[in-house]
Amino acid sequence: MSEIEKVAVIGLDCADPHLLFDRWIDDLPVLRSLRDSGLWGNLESCMPPITVPAWSCMCTSKDPGTLGIYGFRNRRDHSYENLGIATNLEVRQPRIWDYLAGANKQSITVGVPGTFPITQPPFGCQITCFLTPTIDSPYAYPPELKQEITDLVGEYLLDVKGFRTDDKAWLLKQIYDMTDRRFKVCRHLLTTRPWELFFMVEMGTDRIHHGFWQFMDREHHRYQAGNEFENAIHDYYVWLDARMGELIDALDRERTAIWVVSDHGAKRMDGGLCINDWLIREGLLVLREAPDGPTRFDLGNVDWERTRVWGEGGYYGRVFINRAGREPRGIVSDGEYQSFRDKLAGMIEAMVDHNGAKMGNRAYKPEEIYERVENVPPDLVVIFGDLHWRSVGTVGNPDIYTFENDTGPDDANHAQQGMYVLSHPSLSSRREDASLYDVAPTILKQLRMPVPEDMRGRVLG
Repeated sequence: MSEIEKVAVIGLDCADPHLLFDRWIDDLPVLRSLRDSGLWGNLESCMPPITVPAWSCMCTSKDPGTLGIYGFRNRRDHSYENLGIATNLEVRQPRIWDYLAGANKQSITVGVPGTFPITQPPFGCQITCFLTPTIDSPYAYPPELKQEITDLVGEYLLDVKGFRTDDKAWLLKQIYDMTDRRFKVCRHLLTTRPWELFFMVEMGTDRIHHGFWQFMDREHHRYQAGNEFENAIHDYYVWLDARMGELIDALDRERTAIWVVSDHGAKRMDGGLCINDWLIREGLLVLREAPDGPTRFDLGNVDWERTRVWGEGGYYGRVFINRAGREPRGIVSDGEYQSFRDKLAGMIEAMVDHNGAKMGNRAYKPEEIYERVENVPPDLVVIFGDLHWRSVGTVGNPDIYTFENDTGPDDANHAQQGMYVLSHPSLSSRREDASLYDVAPTILKQLRMPVPEDMRGRVLG
């Protein structure tokens, strides 16, 4: 039996194990064949289970605290308004392809979140991710690859142009176009470039979940039987399975270990919890002027001398305490900080939903869930309603519960469990649930590279 000489990773952002393994596996012959020829199972995400930082966690085998990346936007310091998007500039831990470059092994990476801007040219070629502003940006390396891509597919789609939309027919076409062009580019690169590692991430799976979950899920509060998009997610997965098959046909199956991985799963979104409106109601957040209706949370409108805590919106919640000596106008003293944080966590976990039922919220202290805590973490990482609820940061809402997303139509939240399949003739077929931290050390081992001792994951197999 031949040894593994190459590793190919097909990343499907937000791909859900319940859909792929339990519900539709018989309709996905390529995935089923891979599953039946290797390891497979749930792939537990990081905490929080969101695209940024999850892919960087996977590729470094380091947790969000060690990376110092706690979400899509992060506080750059302890001032109130200095928030920034987490890009490649914030990823300071080596990723799989960095280790390989040190051993003169070439990589192809396409669409992996956290790769824009290209700060250090990779050994091989790279196409950056959905955080790239436009295709006018330097999104490819080497630079001449941009023209090669244009000649091959025309306009390369880094992401869907506005996936939170009510125009579902337009959105569906955008998702198919984006995925089709990405897979064409990937097949081209696989067959024209030298490589030991190929790592791509497709965002279409994430965008179709957020855009179409209500049409599929009978438990979703907006589901209507017989709607025209009822099979949209299923049909996309079937079509995507065929695209994966075309890509895999270009590989030497005897010498190549093939992964299909997701960074987290998906589940229906029941509603949003207006975290800042709740804090105002509890007397913990005070505004200088009350808004007339739902409006963006303006940090400049906060009465900091009377505010003890504020929150950020997103698929999970981040809560920041206005701590004396840390924040510019902090009022929570060092002596009361821990007891206040404990009390606040208890209040959050005791919350009930709009029907009076306990939500099942969880509030985590970063230093208790991460190996290290770098940069500026939230004081509490909050999961609302087992991720069936999201955090809404706007203020002035008529209630603390809302069933309309403040950033546009969105049907789904993320789930803690993603999925993986690892296929190669040297592997026996069996289920083995794993963690996203296990991917990087396993790939390094497969390519006969040493596994750094500070990696959080284990070697699968």
